[in-house]
Amino acid sequence: MTNQSQECCPKFDPAPWDNKEFAWTNKRFIKGRVFTLFYMPMNFGSVMKKLNEKVQKAGATIQDGMWLSDHASKWSMDLYLAVDKEIREAENISISGKFLSKVYEGDFKNTGIWMKDFESFAKNRGMAIKKMYMWYTTCPKCAKKFGKNYVAIVARAE
Repeated sequence: MTNQSQECCPKFDPAPWDNKEFAWTNKRFIKGRVFTLFYMPMNFGSVMKKLNEKVQKAGATIQDGMWLSDHASKWSMDLYLAVDKEIREAENISISGKFLSKVYEGDFKNTGIWMKDFESFAKNRGMAIKKMYMWYTTCPKCAKKFGKNYVAIVARAE
């Protein structure tokens, strides 16, 4: 995140993430938790701000502008912020495995359609989804500024 008067989200390039298979070995993230009301995030921005402040304080950087969301229940969502080093004042997580990603563009109301499409995408590649994350690549303000609302689905698959 940068100065709010400029832009807060980096411009997202879908090419490296669309229809891709890749592996992570101990990819670093810090974890935050968002309160949701029937899956609708209520404090997403404030959690992002707190995590970003921890990254800045530690002199770390956010990798690929990546904030992965795990909709754990109707009442909570875990956020995983990709970082380049351990952050002492945060919950540090490392993620490893084989992954599949695909990028979608449009209104969030299409999420259900995207998820069904992604399941078919994985099945057609002979892969079973073990864990699915949503990567909301820009906030609504930046999506409007850039003219695109990209959402990537990143899934651990086997």
